[in-house]
Amino acid sequence: MTGSALSGRTAFVTGGAGGLGKAICRKLAAEGARVAIGYNTPGKAEALAASLPGGGHVAVRAPVTDSAALAEAAQSLRGTFGALDILVNCAGITRFVPHGDLDALDDALIDEILSVNVRGVIAATRAMLPLLRDAEGGLVVNISSIAATTAMGSNIAYCASKAAVDNLTKSLGRALAPGIRVVSVAPGLVDTEFVRSLDVAWRDEQAQRTPLRRLADPDEIAGAVVAAATTLGFMTGAVIPVDGGRPLG
Repeated sequence: MTGSALSGRTAFVTGGAGGLGKAICRKLAAEGARVAIGYNTPGKAEALAASLPGGGHVAVRAPVTDSAALAEAAQSLRGTFGALDILVNCAGITRFVPHGDLDALDDALIDEILSVNVRGVIAATRAMLPLLRDAEGGLVVNISSIAATTAMGSNIAYCASKAAVDNLTKSLGRALAPGIRVVSVAPGLVDTEFVRSLDVAWRDEQAQRTPLRRLADPDEIAGAVVAAATTLGFMTGAVIPVDGGRPLG
């Protein structure tokens, strides 16, 4: 059953066809929002847009490392929506590299992680800013990670990138107020298709080290995004942890 908490509102999700992005798009649509799904490679995003509840959803090419493409995406969204209420910066990449193996963390991987995870947040926000300003109370949600504060994650560059995202949330929260709010949602390990492809024993170990003894469900992360857009209206420049208490383990 489709909800109405976000009825009449519009949202753009970068990396929207990925495991976590898909859950966020579905939750936003279920709450009544019209959703634009940002993608780099076509196919999955169009199929997702067609499957979402409600109507008026679209797929938009928006590689976050390509500022010209983001500007074109903003123009497309202007024609489709007129304004934008919610931007979710969900696009991100990583690769598992042992923290002590600095030789395996080559320059190309470092540059790619920082380009997508950090510069991509700035570039997407910059491109969508005029649309957000035209809405009544725009919101930017940056998908971060508890790796930003625990420094435990897939590799040290990834951890650093998410720390940068949280810092950007604070800077942008101050810079864009009062018209636009900015928050981070920081998951622990999420039970996505990617995570389910990893070693079962390692996944189970991570769950056991989490006080709530399980991984996060993608819908729980999506729920935090919806909460930021609805019930948490007096919040900006803040980080919302959705981690089952993992830093306590």
